[in-house]
Amino acid sequence: MGGVSFAFLMIYYLDPSVLSGVSCFVMFMCLADYLVPALAPRIFGSNKWTTEQQQRFHEICSNLVKTRRRIIGWWKRIFTLKEEKPKMYFMTMLCSLAGIAWVGQQVHNLFLTYLIVSFLLLFPGLNQHGIITKYVGMAKREINKLLKQKEKKNE
Repeated sequence: MGGVSFAFLMIYYLDPSVLSGVSCFVMFMCLADYLVPALAPRIFGSNKWTTEQQQRFHEICSNLVKTRRRIIGWWKRIFTLKEEKPKMYFMTMLCSLAGIAWVGQQVHNLFLTYLIVSFLLLFPGLNQHGIITKYVGMAKREINKLLKQKEKKNE
């Protein structure tokens, strides 16, 4: 987290143009592509790979596959909503995108990017401690309450 905070602080301080920022990012990626294969065996050692690490690696890979499947599932749900209830889809997308545009207008782009990157870096720990599950569950219960209230009004 400290490295990410430092990187964003430097970007804020230097205030590079988009072209300079992309150029520096690609330059650091090329540098990492060159240095990581050379330095990794010296730092980690190739003979230190244990079965526990192998199991952890398989767990990480399976979690990535599950995440990909969830994203594809949400994508399919959105298109199913578009086909079955086009007005609901239109209003949902319109309100969601308007809300995102409003947040984007109110919050500085770099700070917003910093918050998103920080959340993505902290997400595995939040998920492991059950915080994400807790709040998603609370949101689902509230949405279900609202939907049940709407159904009672319609009856």
